[in-house]
Amino acid sequence: MDDVARVVLALEAQEVAEEVLHFLDRSGRARVVATAADDRQLAEAIRQLEPDVIVAEPTVGVATAGSATLLTLAMRESVASLRVAIAAGADGFYVWPQERDGLLQHVTRVAAARLVPERRATVVAVHAARGGAGCTFVAAQLAQAFAKRGSNCLLVDLDRTYADLTHALGFSEADVPSMADLADVGDELGVEHLQGVRLRHDAGFDVILGPFGDSGDAITDDLLRRLVALAAASADVAVLHVPRELSPMSRWCFEQADRVIEVVTLDVLSFRASSRALEVVSPSTAGIVVNRATRSEITPGDVRRVFGEDALTVVPADASVPRLQDHGKLAPPRGRLGRAFERLAERLVRDADPIAEEAS
Repeated sequence: MDDVARVVLALEAQEVAEEVLHFLDRSGRARVVATAADDRQLAEAIRQLEPDVIVAEPTVGVATAGSATLLTLAMRESVASLRVAIAAGADGFYVWPQERDGLLQHVTRVAAARLVPERRATVVAVHAARGGAGCTFVAAQLAQAFAKRGSNCLLVDLDRTYADLTHALGFSEADVPSMADLADVGDELGVEHLQGVRLRHDAGFDVILGPFGDSGDAITDDLLRRLVALAAASADVAVLHVPRELSPMSRWCFEQADRVIEVVTLDVLSFRASSRALEVVSPSTAGIVVNRATRSEITPGDVRRVFGEDALTVVPADASVPRLQDHGKLAPPRGRLGRAFERLAERLVRDADPIAEEAS
Protein backbone atom coordinates (compact mmCIF):
# COMPACT_ATOMS: atom_id res chain seq x y z
CA MET A 1 0.00 0.00 0.00
CA ASP A 2 1.37 3.38 -1.03
CA ASP A 3 0.13 5.14 2.10
CA VAL A 4 1.90 2.77 4.53
CA ALA A 5 5.35 3.73 5.78
CA ARG A 6 8.03 1.03 5.64
CA VAL A 7 9.89 1.03 8.96
CA VAL A 8 13.15 -0.49 10.19
CA LEU A 9 13.49 -0.84 13.97
CA ALA A 10 16.93 -0.56 15.55
CA LEU A 11 16.31 -1.30 19.22
CA GLU A 12 18.65 -3.28 21.46
CA ALA A 13 15.98 -4.44 23.93
CA GLN A 14 14.11 -7.33 22.30
CA GLU A 15 10.95 -6.94 24.39
CA VAL A 16 10.71 -3.23 23.52
CA ALA A 17 11.30 -3.96 19.84
CA GLU A 18 8.40 -6.42 19.88
CA GLU A 19 6.11 -3.91 21.57
CA VAL A 20 6.94 -1.18 19.02
CA LEU A 21 6.63 -3.63 16.12
CA HIS A 22 3.15 -4.78 17.13
CA PHE A 23 2.02 -1.22 17.89
CA LEU A 24 3.07 0.11 14.48
CA ASP A 25 1.82 -2.89 12.50
CA ARG A 26 -1.59 -2.85 14.21
CA SER A 27 -2.05 0.82 13.28
CA GLY A 28 -2.43 -0.06 9.61
CA ARG A 29 -0.35 3.01 8.69
CA ALA A 30 3.10 1.48 9.12
CA ARG A 31 4.77 -1.86 8.38
CA VAL A 32 7.96 -2.96 10.11
CA VAL A 33 10.06 -4.55 7.37
CA ALA A 34 13.12 -5.40 9.48
CA THR A 35 14.60 -5.19 12.96
CA ALA A 36 18.23 -4.59 13.89
CA ALA A 37 20.07 -4.93 17.17
CA ASP A 38 23.32 -3.21 16.24
CA ASP A 39 24.99 -0.86 13.75
CA ARG A 40 25.94 -3.59 11.29
CA GLN A 41 22.44 -5.09 11.07
CA LEU A 42 20.92 -1.63 10.69
CA ALA A 43 23.26 -0.65 7.85
CA GLU A 44 22.49 -3.90 6.02
CA ALA A 45 18.71 -3.46 6.44
CA ILE A 46 18.89 0.10 5.10
CA ARG A 47 20.98 -1.00 2.12
CA GLN A 48 18.70 -3.85 1.14
CA LEU A 49 15.25 -2.46 1.97
CA GLU A 50 15.52 1.35 1.56
CA PRO A 51 12.92 2.06 4.29
CA ASP A 52 10.91 5.26 4.68
CA VAL A 53 11.51 5.52 8.43
CA ILE A 54 14.14 4.31 10.88
CA VAL A 55 13.07 4.06 14.52
CA ALA A 56 16.26 3.66 16.55
CA GLU A 57 17.61 4.02 20.03
CA PRO A 58 20.06 6.93 20.32
CA THR A 59 22.79 4.44 21.26
CA VAL A 60 22.49 2.54 17.97
CA GLY A 61 24.59 3.93 15.13
CA VAL A 62 22.42 5.84 12.65
CA ALA A 63 25.01 7.51 10.43
CA THR A 64 23.84 5.41 7.48
CA ALA A 65 20.20 6.54 7.59
CA GLY A 66 20.44 7.83 4.03
CA SER A 67 17.20 9.28 2.68
CA ALA A 68 15.03 7.67 5.38
CA THR A 69 13.43 9.72 8.14
CA LEU A 70 15.22 9.06 11.42
CA LEU A 71 13.15 8.96 14.61
CA THR A 72 14.91 8.20 17.89
CA LEU A 73 13.21 6.26 20.67
CA ALA A 74 14.34 6.10 24.28
CA MET A 75 12.98 4.41 27.41
CA ARG A 76 13.50 7.59 29.38
CA GLU A 77 14.32 11.17 28.50
CA SER A 78 17.81 12.38 29.31
CA VAL A 79 20.08 15.19 28.19
CA ALA A 80 22.62 12.65 26.91
CA SER A 81 20.03 10.87 24.75
CA LEU A 82 18.77 14.16 23.35
CA ARG A 83 22.32 15.24 22.46
CA VAL A 84 22.97 11.97 20.64
CA ALA A 85 19.69 12.30 18.73
CA ILE A 86 20.49 15.86 17.70
CA ALA A 87 24.01 14.92 16.63
CA ALA A 88 22.58 12.13 14.48
CA GLY A 89 20.23 14.57 12.73
CA ALA A 90 17.07 12.91 14.03
CA ASP A 91 13.74 14.33 12.87
CA GLY A 92 12.06 13.40 16.14
CA PHE A 93 12.74 12.16 19.68
CA TYR A 94 10.14 10.09 21.53
CA VAL A 95 9.95 8.34 24.92
CA TRP A 96 8.44 4.86 24.90
CA PRO A 97 5.67 4.11 25.73
CA GLN A 98 4.49 7.53 26.97
CA GLU A 99 4.85 9.20 23.56
CA ARG A 100 3.92 6.29 21.33
CA ASP A 101 0.97 8.17 19.81
CA GLY A 102 3.29 11.01 18.80
CA LEU A 103 5.65 8.48 17.25
CA LEU A 104 2.83 6.96 15.19
CA GLN A 105 1.63 10.38 14.06
CA HIS A 106 5.14 11.23 12.83
CA VAL A 107 5.44 7.94 10.97
CA THR A 108 1.99 8.54 9.45
CA ARG A 109 3.03 11.99 8.24
CA VAL A 110 6.00 10.45 6.45
CA ALA A 111 3.70 8.04 4.63
CA ALA A 112 1.29 10.82 3.72
CA ALA A 113 4.07 13.08 2.44
CA ARG A 114 5.12 10.41 -0.05
CA LEU A 115 1.73 10.75 -1.79
CA VAL A 116 1.98 14.52 -2.31
CA PRO A 117 3.07 15.47 -5.84
CA GLU A 118 6.12 17.67 -6.30
CA ARG A 119 5.59 21.33 -5.51
CA ARG A 120 5.34 23.60 -8.52
CA ALA A 121 3.63 26.74 -7.23
CA THR A 122 4.94 30.04 -5.99
CA VAL A 123 3.41 30.16 -2.50
CA VAL A 124 2.34 33.57 -1.18
CA ALA A 125 1.09 33.83 2.41
CA VAL A 126 -1.05 36.90 3.16
CA HIS A 127 -1.32 37.96 6.81
CA ALA A 128 -2.43 40.97 8.83
CA ALA A 129 -1.53 41.19 12.51
CA ARG A 130 -4.22 43.77 13.20
CA GLY A 131 -7.86 42.94 12.65
CA GLY A 132 -9.49 45.05 9.96
CA ALA A 133 -6.24 45.85 8.15
CA GLY A 134 -7.53 44.11 5.03
CA CYS A 135 -5.94 40.66 4.86
CA THR A 136 -9.03 39.14 3.22
CA PHE A 137 -9.31 41.99 0.73
CA VAL A 138 -5.63 41.83 -0.26
CA ALA A 139 -5.61 38.02 -0.60
CA ALA A 140 -8.69 38.03 -2.85
CA GLN A 141 -7.53 40.93 -5.01
CA LEU A 142 -4.08 39.40 -5.35
CA ALA A 143 -5.60 36.11 -6.55
CA GLN A 144 -7.56 38.06 -9.17
CA ALA A 145 -4.38 39.83 -10.29
CA PHE A 146 -2.49 36.56 -10.67
CA ALA A 147 -5.35 35.12 -12.72
CA LYS A 148 -5.40 38.21 -14.93
CA ARG A 149 -1.71 37.63 -15.68
CA GLY A 150 -2.58 34.15 -16.92
CA SER A 151 -1.39 32.20 -13.89
CA ASN A 152 -3.23 29.14 -12.63
CA CYS A 153 -3.94 30.53 -9.15
CA LEU A 154 -5.42 28.71 -6.15
CA LEU A 155 -6.57 30.77 -3.15
CA VAL A 156 -6.83 28.82 0.14
CA ASP A 157 -8.65 30.17 3.20
CA LEU A 158 -6.82 28.77 6.25
CA ASP A 159 -8.98 30.63 8.78
CA ARG A 160 -10.84 27.88 10.64
CA THR A 161 -12.78 30.36 12.78
CA TYR A 162 -14.28 33.02 10.50
CA ALA A 163 -13.68 31.89 6.89
CA ASP A 164 -14.26 35.46 5.68
CA LEU A 165 -13.34 34.68 2.07
CA THR A 166 -16.68 32.88 1.63
CA HIS A 167 -18.67 36.10 1.89
CA ALA A 168 -15.96 38.32 0.43
CA LEU A 169 -16.10 36.28 -2.79
CA GLY A 170 -19.89 36.14 -2.96
CA PHE A 171 -20.38 32.46 -2.10
CA SER A 172 -23.23 31.13 0.00
CA GLU A 173 -22.41 28.72 2.80
CA ALA A 174 -25.47 26.63 2.03
CA ASP A 175 -24.58 26.00 -1.60
CA VAL A 176 -20.85 25.35 -1.78
CA PRO A 177 -18.32 22.85 -0.42
CA SER A 178 -15.51 23.84 1.92
CA MET A 179 -12.47 22.22 3.46
CA ALA A 180 -14.80 20.93 6.20
CA ASP A 181 -15.77 18.25 3.67
CA LEU A 182 -12.20 16.93 3.94
CA ALA A 183 -12.26 16.41 7.71
CA ASP A 184 -13.05 12.68 7.47
CA VAL A 185 -10.40 12.06 4.82
CA GLY A 186 -7.49 12.77 7.16
CA ASP A 187 -4.08 11.43 6.14
CA GLU A 188 -5.49 9.89 2.95
CA LEU A 189 -6.12 13.34 1.45
CA GLY A 190 -5.06 13.37 -2.18
CA VAL A 191 -5.41 15.45 -5.32
CA GLU A 192 -8.72 13.78 -6.15
CA HIS A 193 -10.22 15.01 -2.87
CA LEU A 194 -8.91 18.52 -3.53
CA GLN A 195 -10.88 18.70 -6.78
CA GLY A 196 -14.10 18.09 -4.87
CA VAL A 197 -13.77 21.29 -2.82
CA ARG A 198 -12.03 23.48 -5.38
CA LEU A 199 -14.37 26.24 -6.62
CA ARG A 200 -13.96 28.45 -9.67
CA HIS A 201 -14.42 32.19 -9.18
CA ASP A 202 -15.67 34.40 -11.99
CA ALA A 203 -12.38 36.34 -11.84
CA GLY A 204 -10.51 33.30 -13.16
CA PHE A 205 -8.90 31.80 -10.05
CA ASP A 206 -9.81 28.76 -7.96
CA VAL A 207 -10.52 28.87 -4.24
CA ILE A 208 -10.81 26.43 -1.35
CA LEU A 209 -13.06 27.97 1.27
CA GLY A 210 -12.58 27.74 5.01
CA PRO A 211 -14.96 25.70 7.17
CA PHE A 212 -18.32 27.14 8.18
CA GLY A 213 -19.34 27.55 11.81
CA ASP A 214 -18.32 24.85 14.26
CA SER A 215 -17.08 22.55 11.48
CA GLY A 216 -13.67 24.20 11.81
CA ASP A 217 -13.06 22.21 15.01
CA ALA A 218 -12.67 19.06 12.92
CA ILE A 219 -9.88 20.52 10.75
CA THR A 220 -6.52 19.50 12.19
CA ASP A 221 -3.16 21.15 11.60
CA ASP A 222 -1.90 18.01 9.87
CA LEU A 223 -4.80 18.12 7.40
CA LEU A 224 -4.11 21.80 6.67
CA ARG A 225 -0.43 21.11 6.07
CA ARG A 226 -1.28 18.37 3.60
CA LEU A 227 -3.87 20.62 1.96
CA VAL A 228 -1.28 23.37 1.48
CA ALA A 229 1.21 20.86 0.03
CA LEU A 230 -1.37 19.63 -2.47
CA ALA A 231 -2.33 23.20 -3.36
CA ALA A 232 1.32 24.00 -4.05
CA ALA A 233 1.53 20.97 -6.33
CA SER A 234 -1.59 21.75 -8.36
CA ALA A 235 -1.25 25.43 -9.32
CA ASP A 236 1.22 27.99 -10.63
CA VAL A 237 0.53 30.27 -7.66
CA ALA A 238 -0.97 29.36 -4.28
CA VAL A 239 -2.23 32.29 -2.21
CA LEU A 240 -2.70 31.41 1.46
CA HIS A 241 -5.15 33.50 3.50
CA VAL A 242 -3.49 33.12 6.93
CA PRO A 243 -5.46 33.85 10.12
CA ARG A 244 -4.39 36.68 12.36
CA GLU A 245 -3.16 34.69 15.37
CA LEU A 246 0.49 33.63 15.43
CA SER A 247 -0.34 29.97 15.99
CA PRO A 248 2.02 27.08 15.15
CA MET A 249 0.02 26.61 11.94
CA SER A 250 0.44 30.26 10.93
CA ARG A 251 4.16 30.09 11.60
CA TRP A 252 4.40 26.91 9.51
CA CYS A 253 2.69 28.73 6.63
CA PHE A 254 5.26 31.52 6.88
CA GLU A 255 8.06 28.95 6.69
CA GLN A 256 6.56 27.29 3.61
CA ALA A 257 5.86 30.51 1.71
CA ASP A 258 8.13 31.95 -0.96
CA ARG A 259 6.79 35.38 0.02
CA VAL A 260 4.95 36.51 3.15
CA ILE A 261 2.79 39.61 2.61
CA GLU A 262 2.14 41.52 5.82
CA VAL A 263 -0.80 43.90 5.37
CA VAL A 264 -0.65 47.14 7.35
CA THR A 265 -2.67 50.32 7.57
CA LEU A 266 -1.17 53.72 8.30
CA ASP A 267 -1.65 53.80 12.07
CA VAL A 268 0.48 53.09 15.12
CA LEU A 269 -1.43 50.01 16.30
CA SER A 270 -1.12 48.32 12.92
CA PHE A 271 2.61 49.05 12.73
CA ARG A 272 3.17 47.72 16.26
CA ALA A 273 1.21 44.52 15.67
CA SER A 274 2.91 43.84 12.34
CA SER A 275 6.36 44.43 13.83
CA ARG A 276 5.64 41.65 16.30
CA ALA A 277 4.35 39.32 13.57
CA LEU A 278 7.39 39.87 11.38
CA GLU A 279 9.66 38.73 14.20
CA VAL A 280 8.70 35.14 13.28
CA VAL A 281 9.03 35.64 9.51
CA SER A 282 12.28 35.27 7.60
CA PRO A 283 13.42 38.73 6.42
CA SER A 284 14.24 37.23 3.02
CA THR A 285 10.59 36.38 2.37
CA ALA A 286 8.75 39.21 4.17
CA GLY A 287 7.18 42.16 2.38
CA ILE A 288 4.83 44.99 3.41
CA VAL A 289 1.64 46.01 1.63
CA VAL A 290 0.05 49.27 2.80
CA ASN A 291 -3.73 49.07 2.51
CA ARG A 292 -6.30 51.90 2.48
CA ALA A 293 -3.63 54.60 2.32
CA THR A 294 -4.94 58.11 3.01
CA ARG A 295 -3.41 61.41 4.10
CA SER A 296 -2.41 60.95 7.73
CA GLU A 297 0.29 61.72 10.24
CA ILE A 298 1.86 58.35 9.39
CA THR A 299 2.84 58.03 5.74
CA PRO A 300 3.99 55.21 3.44
CA GLY A 301 7.48 56.63 3.82
CA ASP A 302 7.42 55.58 7.48
CA VAL A 303 7.35 51.93 6.39
CA ARG A 304 11.09 52.00 5.69
CA ARG A 305 11.81 53.69 9.03
CA VAL A 306 9.83 51.09 11.01
CA PHE A 307 10.30 47.91 8.98
CA GLY A 308 13.64 48.59 7.28
CA GLU A 309 12.37 48.52 3.69
CA ASP A 310 9.84 50.20 1.44
CA ALA A 311 6.36 48.77 0.95
CA LEU A 312 5.95 46.41 -1.99
CA THR A 313 2.91 48.44 -2.97
CA VAL A 314 0.59 51.07 -1.53
CA VAL A 315 -3.11 50.41 -2.07
CA PRO A 316 -5.04 53.68 -2.00
CA ALA A 317 -8.24 54.06 0.00
CA ASP A 318 -11.36 53.70 -2.13
CA ALA A 319 -14.85 54.48 -0.87
CA SER A 320 -16.36 51.82 -3.14
CA VAL A 321 -14.59 48.89 -1.48
CA PRO A 322 -16.91 48.45 1.57
CA ARG A 323 -19.93 48.40 -0.73
CA LEU A 324 -18.31 45.89 -3.06
CA GLN A 325 -17.33 43.64 -0.14
CA ASP A 326 -20.84 43.76 1.30
CA HIS A 327 -22.08 42.34 -2.02
CA GLY A 328 -19.30 39.76 -2.34
CA LYS A 329 -17.59 41.49 -5.26
CA LEU A 330 -13.99 42.33 -6.06
CA ALA A 331 -12.67 45.68 -7.21
CA PRO A 332 -12.47 45.84 -11.03
CA PRO A 333 -9.08 44.67 -12.34
CA ARG A 334 -8.85 47.65 -14.72
CA GLY A 335 -9.40 50.29 -12.04
CA ARG A 336 -6.90 52.06 -9.82
CA LEU A 337 -6.99 49.32 -7.19
CA GLY A 338 -6.74 46.57 -9.80
CA ARG A 339 -3.64 48.15 -11.30
CA ALA A 340 -1.98 48.33 -7.87
CA PHE A 341 -2.50 44.61 -7.37
CA GLU A 342 -1.41 43.82 -10.91
CA ARG A 343 1.92 45.52 -10.20
CA LEU A 344 2.21 43.60 -6.94
CA ALA A 345 1.52 40.25 -8.63
CA GLU A 346 4.07 41.02 -11.33
CA ARG A 347 6.70 41.84 -8.74
CA LEU A 348 6.02 38.71 -6.69
CA VAL A 349 6.34 36.48 -9.74
CA ARG A 350 9.52 38.27 -10.83
CA ASP A 351 11.06 37.95 -7.36
CA ALA A 352 10.28 34.21 -7.35
CA ASP A 353 12.06 33.73 -10.69
CA PRO A 354 15.75 34.72 -10.46
CA ILE A 355 16.14 34.40 -14.23
CA ALA A 356 13.29 36.79 -14.93
CA GLU A 357 14.56 39.20 -12.32
CA GLU A 358 18.06 39.13 -13.80
CA ALA A 359 16.73 39.76 -17.31
CA SER A 360 14.74 42.76 -16.16
